[in-house]
Amino acid sequence: MTFANPEMLWLLAAAAPLLSWFLWWAWRRKQQLVAQFVQSRLLAQLTIGISPARQKIRLLFLVGAVAAAILALARPQWGFDYEEVKQHGLDIVVANDTSRSMLAEDVRPNRLKRAKFAALDLMKISKSDRLGLVAFAGDAFLQCPLTLDEQAFRQSLEALDVGIIPQGGTALTAAIDTALTAFKSEGNNYKILVLFTDGEDHDSGVLQAAEKAARAGLRIFTIGVGTPSGELLRVTDETGVTSYVKDAQGNAVKSRLDETLLQQIATETDGFYLALRAADAIETLYREGLAPLPKSEISSRLIRRFHERFQWPLALVIVLLLAEMLLPERKRVPRTEGVLSAANAELRKAVAACLMLGACLAADASPGKASRQYETGRFQDAQKEYQKLLEKQPEDARLHYNAGAAAYRAGQYEQASKSFTEALTAADLALQQRAYYNLGDALFRLGEQAQELNEKTQHWEKSVKQFESALKLNAGDADAKYNLEFVKKKLEELKQQQAKQQQQQQQDQNKKDEKKQDRKDQPQNQSKDRQNQSKEKQDKQQDPSKQDSAKQDQQKDRQKTDQERKQDSAGNEQKQQEQAKQDQGKRGEKPGDQTESNAQPPAAGQMTIQQAQQLLDSQKGEEQALIFVPAKRAEPKNRAFKDW
Repeated sequence: MTFANPEMLWLLAAAAPLLSWFLWWAWRRKQQLVAQFVQSRLLAQLTIGISPARQKIRLLFLVGAVAAAILALARPQWGFDYEEVKQHGLDIVVANDTSRSMLAEDVRPNRLKRAKFAALDLMKISKSDRLGLVAFAGDAFLQCPLTLDEQAFRQSLEALDVGIIPQGGTALTAAIDTALTAFKSEGNNYKILVLFTDGEDHDSGVLQAAEKAARAGLRIFTIGVGTPSGELLRVTDETGVTSYVKDAQGNAVKSRLDETLLQQIATETDGFYLALRAADAIETLYREGLAPLPKSEISSRLIRRFHERFQWPLALVIVLLLAEMLLPERKRVPRTEGVLSAANAELRKAVAACLMLGACLAADASPGKASRQYETGRFQDAQKEYQKLLEKQPEDARLHYNAGAAAYRAGQYEQASKSFTEALTAADLALQQRAYYNLGDALFRLGEQAQELNEKTQHWEKSVKQFESALKLNAGDADAKYNLEFVKKKLEELKQQQAKQQQQQQQDQNKKDEKKQDRKDQPQNQSKDRQNQSKEKQDKQQDPSKQDSAKQDQQKDRQKTDQERKQDSAGNEQKQQEQAKQDQGKRGEKPGDQTESNAQPPAAGQMTIQQAQQLLDSQKGEEQALIFVPAKRAEPKNRAFKDW
């Protein structure tokens, strides 16, 4: 014996013990509750003829019926016959374009993923057909041979990606030639090629390849993926950076759907072209293109056909349920006991009525007490009573609303706002509108009690939102409109007060800053000269241009003083020469008899050797090396080949 749904046996193993335990617990609980409300003397009279054994048997029948029903769902099978199964279908090769142009997102999520989804839809529709898969870009290869194994075809299709073929580009000729190799030459079945591509063919000769395929008996159906307007190609690297695909000239590549070429390919092989933009494109392809073709026998095999035996446990379920219904709990009793039981019928009715009345009074006592306390002005006691009721029924929106009303009247506005917020979950829109209204009022009162202006502003802004929500539920509530305008007015006044207060604080702060600045300026004035001197030194150290200008000024001053000295020395020399001539005339000496030690000084405007040496020494400290920076050469760009 086997089971078609063996997983249901796990449910049987868990359900049967749990159901048995639940029925036993319910029966024991029932006995305890009856013993609490009925005296043992009366209980014996009320239960005359009831058999506990029969009650337990009925429970066993119910458990057995559930177990048999689960066993029937497991579909037990016993015995089998051999049956020959013949399968008829078509041989379909799916060629999927994996070039970089399939990354364009003019169809969502992109062309490649959309084509893969369409191929999966074709697999689901053609259940009796053999499917093969060809991946192509700049080259093509057979990814999955013709097979009836849907799982193998699915795994091969999911493995397709843009980088699966190293050679870039789009070669439709290679795709058609590779698809021809997937079919058996001796087979008499129709050969079908479904070509998913955007039609950008970078090689020539695709129409000649289509004519050759037509002579070999291949029928091509082309599916255009993309839009005629196209989109710029973008790629994302491993770091997540997105960039555009560019051609050899550095221009961004825009890929467009070539519908004309795809129509010509399909026409050459007696197929037709479909755009994948339509939602039912694959259904249309199979219904109008593939289904009308005659299907040949693909395979035949012997399988074992098991006999279903679920009828047996199902019949047992029916028998057990009927037995549970027809088996009475009471035994046959003598006539006297039956008369006694009838005499006590009125007593049982009275006891049941008393129990129901007591339960009703107990249920209504606490809410009634809270309502009376609210009406008499004891709001705190009423609020506490409602809180006790909420511990038993925390989801009751009416109790939350009443508790909020009592807390509001008691002056506990924060507790009231919490209760009104819980009451907003009420399904009754009228109650929800009143909760919004009272919540806005409670938040306004909380804002009045707040000491800080920011806290007051927050409460009043929330109050405005609650009144607006109340008006959305009931636009004709005049009280809500009045309160909304009143709170907005108070909120505007509060904001103006905050602005004035901030302005006054700013003025006070400015005055304090001015006083501090005056105190700081007194010692600063005293040390101003020192700072200026130090500042000049720092400027000289930091700015080399200023140092150069200062040195130049010093050199000019030196030159001026040297010229003045030269002029003075020249005047003194002239006076000395005149004096010497006079002395020579007196002594009878000639002017040409002077020695070399009395050599004539340099003319005015010329520098002495010592002055020139000093000037050269001063310029040595200002020498700087000239740095030569070679110009950058533009690196040649590598030319990109057409790989999209």
